[in-house]
Amino acid sequence: MNEFGRENENEYLPLRDVVFNTLRQSILTGELKPGERLMEIHLADKLGVSRTPIREAIRKLELEGLVTMIPRRGAEVAQITEKSLRDVLEVRRALDALAVELACERITPSQLEQLREACDAFERETKRGDANRVARADVALHDIILVASGNARLMQMVSNLSQQMYRYRLEYVKDGGSYERLIREHRTIYEAIRDKDPATGARTIKAHIDNQEKTVIQMISDRKRK
Repeated sequence: MNEFGRENENEYLPLRDVVFNTLRQSILTGELKPGERLMEIHLADKLGVSRTPIREAIRKLELEGLVTMIPRRGAEVAQITEKSLRDVLEVRRALDALAVELACERITPSQLEQLREACDAFERETKRGDANRVARADVALHDIILVASGNARLMQMVSNLSQQMYRYRLEYVKDGGSYERLIREHRTIYEAIRDKDPATGARTIKAHIDNQEKTVIQMISDRKRK
């Protein structure tokens, strides 16, 4: 089951859940690429399982919007489209702005230090050039702001978007030319939270997400022209 980098946490899960988590992770990290066909026999052979848990996993992935069923072709990894991107980022823009505003009021000194360290860690990862590591560092930074908001319902709403968001985040950070801007935006957000300036924080994080949307849409358009 190591073909797609199964996590140790899967060890005690039912086989169908292990297969689902493994395939989902492969889609989110780009190991299984948009438009790639998901052949049951091939995947069963790769993962050393029967076709039944593969079929069940594909059904669940379709419900999550990560897989589409194509007539006479079968299952394939869902494409990243402008519509799906805009739909998710419209919601994320509002939720992240609220998280920053609440964090300005509620962040603790230890959380503020964690956020500063997360900004440093993100910058270090950009120098490594590994898109998945950069994306994970970005997730970690935003998660600190979310926890600092102190709003459990808000955290749950963002969590529900997290799987889809990771795909878009990964696409964005593949563009190394955006790293300097991302570093600046993260620092400005950190400083706004430190200085308890919700207006600047919310404005910056909205621009942060707007830039992600523009960059990924441009990448989608460039692929269509190829």
